[in-house]
Amino acid sequence: MDKYYLMAPGPVTVAPDILAKMSEPIIHHRSPQFSAILTKVREDLKYLYQTKNDCLILASSGTGGMEASVVNLLSPGDKVLVIRGGKFGERWDELCNTYGLKTVNIDVTWGKAVDPKEVKKALDADPDTKAVFVQAHETSTGVKHPVEELGALVRERPNTVLVVDAISALGVYELKTDDWGLDVVITGSQKSLSLPPGLAFVSISDKAWGLVEKARLPKYYFNFLKEKKAMGRETTAFTPAVSLIIGLAEVLRSIRTTGLPSIFAHHRRLSEGTKTGVTAMGLELFSMAPSEAITVIKSPEGIDGQNIVKILREKYGITIAGGQAQAKGRIFRISHMGHLDEWDMIIALAAVERALNQLGYPVEFGKGVAAAEKYFAQNG
Repeated sequence: MDKYYLMAPGPVTVAPDILAKMSEPIIHHRSPQFSAILTKVREDLKYLYQTKNDCLILASSGTGGMEASVVNLLSPGDKVLVIRGGKFGERWDELCNTYGLKTVNIDVTWGKAVDPKEVKKALDADPDTKAVFVQAHETSTGVKHPVEELGALVRERPNTVLVVDAISALGVYELKTDDWGLDVVITGSQKSLSLPPGLAFVSISDKAWGLVEKARLPKYYFNFLKEKKAMGRETTAFTPAVSLIIGLAEVLRSIRTTGLPSIFAHHRRLSEGTKTGVTAMGLELFSMAPSEAITVIKSPEGIDGQNIVKILREKYGITIAGGQAQAKGRIFRISHMGHLDEWDMIIALAAVERALNQLGYPVEFGKGVAAAEKYFAQNG
């Protein structure tokens, strides 16, 4: 029997007990039973977000949460600033352009994080900027942007909000929504929450609600005011993803029991062990501001990274991710999110060693594995 491993940065592997919980008979979304679950979930999301703000739940992927944030905060012709340093930074730009906003982009070299000084310069040059859009973690490059510093910059500007795509960051490493002044923070179910795709979450500060109440971009399904009103009735504006929310309730319960510090330490351990193994093989990391969510590796000279991904998937049953857009063929990516542990990382490294040798790039068998195994043994 073939065995499969899912180590891509979304969707991620879901724990068997969570899958079993979601397979129970479905309940009606307007029932008192479901309202009680929903109310508890909304409170537990505040713990995950480290916020007192309302956290809305949408039936969509994370991109739905991104689009919802654009249309609910802004009006036609508003000026916005976009940090564009990867595929998902480009998505912010595409969304803003779709709705006719006046967009200024700060283009960042893929693999590097944005310099807060550049953001300050852009905001000083155009004080009418209504929103700054950024990724906490740019999944396509493995880069962590300095959102704490950006929050400090934007906090002092009463008419500007900071909107953070934390889809592959929240629940992986420290993100203090309130303390850092992050006005809108978006995440999704299919990353660190270890659920199937289908849920987006958005936290909204009082400052951001001020913009929501005046926003005039068209919206119907993704309507924050409708969702806020429904929240007061312990329900949702539209039919929610009932089974996913029931699974979410179990995940959030586990997060509270384990504690955020331990969860952050888990991701950091998997990340550092994997990166130790990669560098021991003689390979180079792509990100200059690396995240704990993922290890992004430069393909060796003369090797197409897509072929590494293909061999792992087709020959060894391991799904990792390749590069996107300008990084396609240049990198490959191993995720640390989902129901994974150190042994999964060792398996991935062993498979990379074999794939590289198969492609004619000599890597000493076991070198990366041994380095990672030593790290995990010494950092248990």
